[in-house]
Amino acid sequence: MSTEDVTSGTRRRRVARSGGASPRRRGRPHGNGNTRDSILAAAVRVFAERGLSGGRINLISRAARSNDRMIYYYFGSKEKLFIQVLEKIYRDMTAAESELKLESADPVRALEQIVAFTMNHYLAHPEMVTLLNNENLHKGKHVSKSKTMKDLSSPALDLMERVYRRGVEQGVFRAGVPPLHIYLSILALNYFYVSNRYTLSAFLGLDLMGEDNLTAWRSWVADMVLRGVRT
Repeated sequence: MSTEDVTSGTRRRRVARSGGASPRRRGRPHGNGNTRDSILAAAVRVFAERGLSGGRINLISRAARSNDRMIYYYFGSKEKLFIQVLEKIYRDMTAAESELKLESADPVRALEQIVAFTMNHYLAHPEMVTLLNNENLHKGKHVSKSKTMKDLSSPALDLMERVYRRGVEQGVFRAGVPPLHIYLSILALNYFYVSNRYTLSAFLGLDLMGEDNLTAWRSWVADMVLRGVRT
């Protein structure tokens, strides 16, 4: 038998032991620029459907068409991935809100737009409501570990403060109302409606997700908030 035959046979045995694929170098996993984003998007879906405890790593890697090793490479652990998911849903909401272009709008109209946007965003992204409900069951344990969460809330609060201050300067809003309270009122009224839509619909015997009821609620929240700040 020639030296070439021996070498070839050795190579075939190595390939067979590796599962039929050529050996790859250990170390940095092989992925592309979209791998991390795909994993994060898949994690949003899986955690929203199953919660933190039920959102297993193998389910997320399968949904992302990736593998467990890539998840640990990019995020370190399931808990850290969950924190990144929470940051993502807040980041997406803040980015969408920044597209409203309210800097030059009439302050009354701007406040109405913020109310409508908040309600519409919850409706368009029910996974946000589900994820936040799950995190509240954990008493905010994971979101409190985020190093960027406060920075993510600042643009929304700054926008509310500018709209309110402009209204005060124009004489349409009364002074002395904390912009934080205005913002929390909008979030609370819309979040409660969407997060409890199923139980309340059954309890009240009506479809809260019907377009007439949704339109009426948006108008009601805007009216309540404006009554609280107008002169």
